[in-house]
Amino acid sequence: MRARRLVAVASLAVGLVALTGCRSEPGVAAYVGDHRITDDAVTEVIDDARAKNPSPTEADATVPGQEPQLPGQEPQLPGRSQVVSTMVLGEVCERISAAEGYRPQSQVEPAQVAQGIGLSPDTGYVRQVAELYTCLSGIPAGSPVAPTEQELIDLVAAGKRAGAVPPEVTVEQAASQLDGDQLRQALATRNSLSGAVEAYDVTVSPRYRPLVFPVLSFTGEAIAVGVPLGEPGSDAVTDVSTPKPRPAATEPAASTDG
Repeated sequence: MRARRLVAVASLAVGLVALTGCRSEPGVAAYVGDHRITDDAVTEVIDDARAKNPSPTEADATVPGQEPQLPGQEPQLPGRSQVVSTMVLGEVCERISAAEGYRPQSQVEPAQVAQGIGLSPDTGYVRQVAELYTCLSGIPAGSPVAPTEQELIDLVAAGKRAGAVPPEVTVEQAASQLDGDQLRQALATRNSLSGAVEAYDVTVSPRYRPLVFPVLSFTGEAIAVGVPLGEPGSDAVTDVSTPKPRPAATEPAASTDG
């Protein structure tokens, strides 16, 4: 996995994780082992992003002389699930890197992330995403993983829901184009990070369930392959991005369109 490839999907984090047993304290969004990510901490990130990335109307009113934004340049503020997934995987990455002695192989700068998601480089969320992908660049990516027949079926179905695969295209026709190095490396990454998430005992409040961190996405930000960050929600869609039984972890991978 290369951080620069992951930056392409930095803004796509969506959700999958659950809360178990007594780990359901009010005001806690997620747990990574004994570490708590609170709702207040998530709100602070959202408020910071809002304050540092005003809408064109707000910018015109509060920043004299600022050039107006062009259509399509409105800030892409993160949702709460995006923030939680970034904070959860960031904590997991820091822990596994410390335990295994992994060191970043690439330095992702906030400016790179900011350009990709349309936010100011000074935004706290942008810095968190940059730090996450810098950390992930140090986790070794294992050998590419061939998709199973069912994974290809689910991937094509997800592509059709996203409008990336025409409705009339058969699974066989689409699979021949979708199955390649990028998909196989993404599956290796999913397996690796999923194992790390399980090892560090991640649970998330039902409010954010299901929580999935995207590894590979179709155009339009629909997740093709994602890392489940806890237990699935009861209504979780079974596709390539949902949890599957897997062997021990070992590594991260790729990103982009189908």
